[in-house]
Amino acid sequence: MQRERFKGSAIYCNAQMGAREVREHCRHDDGCARLLEGAMRALGLSARGYARVLKVARTIADLGGETKIGLAHVAEAIQYRERSCS
Repeated sequence: MQRERFKGSAIYCNAQMGAREVREHCRHDDGCARLLEGAMRALGLSARGYARVLKVARTIADLGGETKIGLAHVAEAIQYRERSCS
């Protein structure tokens, strides 16, 4: 799925996406957005961390053959993040 998504570009995997590609390829619904906002507060995620979670969620969705990122994909991606020390 990634190969097809990035055909004709210098990008070959989700991890290489920049902000523009994340906005284009990591669209999510309001439920996902609320979960991500909660994770930002609870885990101390920065904007960069937010984007990284979306990239991982996109990969999880790809592995499941899904075209859309769902709540389960975002939740799984968040689980892979470590809590920041405060």
